[in-house]
Amino acid sequence: MTAARRGGVAGPVSGAGRAARTPSRAPAGTPLPADSRLARELLDGLAEAVVTTDHAGVVTLVNAMAGELLPEIVAGTDLTRCAVAALARAVSTGADGFDDEHLGRRLRGTRRSLAGGRWAWYVRDVTEEQARTDALLAERSRTAFLAQAGSRLGLSLHRDQTLRATASLPVPYLADAAIVVHEPPPPADPYPHWLRYADGDPTPETGVGSWELAGTVPGLAEALDGDTTEPSPWLDAELADLAPLLPADFGRPGTVLVSPMLSAGGPAGALILIRRADRAGFDRREIELAREFAARAGAALAAAELYGEQTHLARVLQQSLLPPELPRVPGATVAGGYRAAGDSLRIGGDFYEVFPTADGAMFALGDVCGKGVGAAVLTGRVRQSLQTLRLVEQRPLALMNLLNRALFDSPDAARRSQFTTLLLGTLTPDPEGGLRVRIAGGGHPSPLVVRPDGTVTAVKVGGMPIGALTSARFVETEFRLAPGELLLAYTDGVTEARGGPRGGAMFGDARLRQALLPVTGLPPTVVVERLLQLVDEWLDGQRHDDIAMLAISAAAAG
Repeated sequence: MTAARRGGVAGPVSGAGRAARTPSRAPAGTPLPADSRLARELLDGLAEAVVTTDHAGVVTLVNAMAGELLPEIVAGTDLTRCAVAALARAVSTGADGFDDEHLGRRLRGTRRSLAGGRWAWYVRDVTEEQARTDALLAERSRTAFLAQAGSRLGLSLHRDQTLRATASLPVPYLADAAIVVHEPPPPADPYPHWLRYADGDPTPETGVGSWELAGTVPGLAEALDGDTTEPSPWLDAELADLAPLLPADFGRPGTVLVSPMLSAGGPAGALILIRRADRAGFDRREIELAREFAARAGAALAAAELYGEQTHLARVLQQSLLPPELPRVPGATVAGGYRAAGDSLRIGGDFYEVFPTADGAMFALGDVCGKGVGAAVLTGRVRQSLQTLRLVEQRPLALMNLLNRALFDSPDAARRSQFTTLLLGTLTPDPEGGLRVRIAGGGHPSPLVVRPDGTVTAVKVGGMPIGALTSARFVETEFRLAPGELLLAYTDGVTEARGGPRGGAMFGDARLRQALLPVTGLPPTVVVERLLQLVDEWLDGQRHDDIAMLAISAAAAG
């Protein structure tokens, strides 16, 4: 083949006998046989263009494919001045190749040296090959864009963040400016709001439009109803109405594409993509990509709105369930502590309450089975029931029986499997100093009494959980809390907190009693803060159950 390209032909490739197994070799310096017609047939049969030149760059031969791809080049043409600009530059600069468009085709040429200072140019038509490569690169680019968009939109759980991401992500990849038209949830104004981001803007711009805006932009009314429209050129009459939505230096828009931002609940808004007049319009693949992005943005916006609603509801619930500010209790000092179980909204199933009474105070500390919002709902029901029932009954044991009956009388009692452990007690100043304490137990861990000498004693109250059985039995005990002594009531989230050096050991009763020794005689607030600190250090960031505690100390006789 090489010999044919140089104007000659190859010699015999096989012979009889031994020559059939061993290629014949011509003696050095022996000229090859010449057959110009065979050489021409070989050259014209090639799928690439072949152009040979003399030492001065003048064309001496062109094959049939060269006549198709380079019709301007014939024998005698000076390649340095030929009509194929890329080839002329390559010859003039001594380059060994070129790659350029010519007559609507993509050509790629390579130069090879021939004997006698001559040259041969081999030129291939790579139009289809380049188209396949461009299509593959474009598809990779689209895939990368959707992947980045999906990641950004998936991480945007707040409505405003999702809107900003929707407006900024398509610029400048899909458009020179993007506008998101949406209707915010109440109590915002009942008008379409817009958010725009243009290439070169530091941050997205926002504004409030009118409903006439939907009739101004071609296809916007349909998109807000969930229908798709084809891209259309921007008319001068429409530009005047939409000028406030575009940057002052944006110039005349060229093509606009409006896509609905669909979600499971219907259209969440519309995405307007705008290209400048000097940029090509949207092709079919770009339209499909824009539609897919708008659909993903609509789903993300709907998810963000749902998350916002749930967050608002949870925050309202949180405000009603957070531990209350404790009232002043005659003859006593009271402090409480609370940790929700790994819940950023700080709501859970543990609670405490202190209610002033005519002759002292009533306190409650409980632990609802479960955690999170479900437990918080039952917690709210128990606390609300206590708030009401204490107005008619303030004896701990009798009040606990009423509470148990009230929980079973609720409409969904048959569907529930939750229950509550509870300590319910009263504090009454003792004439000799200290407090008279009466406590009823409903399956809750026994509270501890810490005396000034460091002795820690459990107050034996047992009983059965509230809401577990209609015929549940509860236990009541009464004792005197002397001046300087401290009563600590806590939920099992304290003793069952798992952590420590190995990460799985429980804090335990013994460690709790040991932790109380250094704080003997200190105010309840200090005791609670110290215990919460020790439990937090023990957990070291691990998930845990709800934690609540209530510390009460008795004052000396006045």
